[in-house]
Amino acid sequence: MNRIQIILIIGLIFFFQQFASSQTNQNIQFLQKVGALDSLYSESLKEYRNFYVQLPANYDANKNKKYPVVFILDGEVLLPTVNNVQSFYSGGFTPEMVLVGVSNTNNRIRDLTTSKIKEKYGMPFNEENGEADNFSKFIEAELIPFVENKYPVTSFRTLIGHSYGGLFAIYMLINHTQLFSNYLVIDPSLDWDDQKLLSEAQDRLSSQDYKGKSLFMSLNGQLHMQNPKITIENVMQDTSDFTLFARSNITFSNMVKQNNKNGLAYEWKFYPRDLHGTISFPSIMDGLIFDFEWYQMENTDKFNSPTTSKEELFSIVNHRTKKLEDYFGYSVPPYPEDLFNALGYMSLDMEQSEKSKMFFEFAIEFYPNSPNTYDSMSEYYERISDYDNALKFATKAYEVNHNDYYKQRIETLKKK
Repeated sequence: MNRIQIILIIGLIFFFQQFASSQTNQNIQFLQKVGALDSLYSESLKEYRNFYVQLPANYDANKNKKYPVVFILDGEVLLPTVNNVQSFYSGGFTPEMVLVGVSNTNNRIRDLTTSKIKEKYGMPFNEENGEADNFSKFIEAELIPFVENKYPVTSFRTLIGHSYGGLFAIYMLINHTQLFSNYLVIDPSLDWDDQKLLSEAQDRLSSQDYKGKSLFMSLNGQLHMQNPKITIENVMQDTSDFTLFARSNITFSNMVKQNNKNGLAYEWKFYPRDLHGTISFPSIMDGLIFDFEWYQMENTDKFNSPTTSKEELFSIVNHRTKKLEDYFGYSVPPYPEDLFNALGYMSLDMEQSEKSKMFFEFAIEFYPNSPNTYDSMSEYYERISDYDNALKFATKAYEVNHNDYYKQRIETLKKK
């Protein structure tokens, strides 16, 4: 590989990665297409259920790589927004992920509501409802296995739901805790059935272990449909049906905070300028960043400083490796291959050969199937005039990928 002189600014690397990936599909008829349609027949629901799958921008089927997965209720509506947030934030703030937008166009109230009612706010309610338990069986026993069998996903899952979808997400948090690691709950309809789910939540939040799990929840700014004097400061003093939605949300939030010893990472956010219909966009951005706060890079100043010792950098990489494994439950590379490569060449250019070798060794350790990692190590040895090792690693690069460039490198090094 031809070495390019790199001025390393870690904060920009992920931006350029995302920008480059967005340029790969040039011959398109429309500006944006999101989510490939798929479906399966559900024995639980006795119907076909559509869902939409969006693979990461840098997905390469030949690399056999798997990704965390996000299940998005009301997928037709919310998947494009989640995808847009990911296109800006993945890599630096969130991991690359497979997005699965579950269709709730048909039988939405039936599937997402958590108990059966016959009236709502004193009025008859005749729509089929209260089948969240059955829909959860579809998610757990049918949809998740189907997606895991067909798509490159891991068992690290995030669930996103808005309104009734948020109600269902809270239901899953307290009743099927093991299924998802992250929950992004947008303006949930916790007023359903006179706040029945809140009563169930109290015991579960106090008794269950939520270590390693994360919940972000939001509330829109329209606290009372008719009275603008109702604010976030006084809404809990109102007792009318008009504020039951907001009061239910705040009550649950307080309940979570009171049970903060259960290990659940939690953030609640009020959006005073947003309505129920607009709150999804800012919530998805803030929620994904919060749910993956642990994923975000630390100590970037140490990488950018030439005075940081090799030993300290070694410790930082290993700490992040362990941290990601603890959260994900499986091993993943702590940094992108390109970043290790860039750090290696930068150190080499600054004549810090031991640091350079360390970064190239990390690249080989975490990306053993990449010919570029061996080629970079070959160039390292060539730079320090160790031609035997330079030839050894150039040969390894060619063994991984029979590219003419690597073959030519071998011939050149044999002459030195």
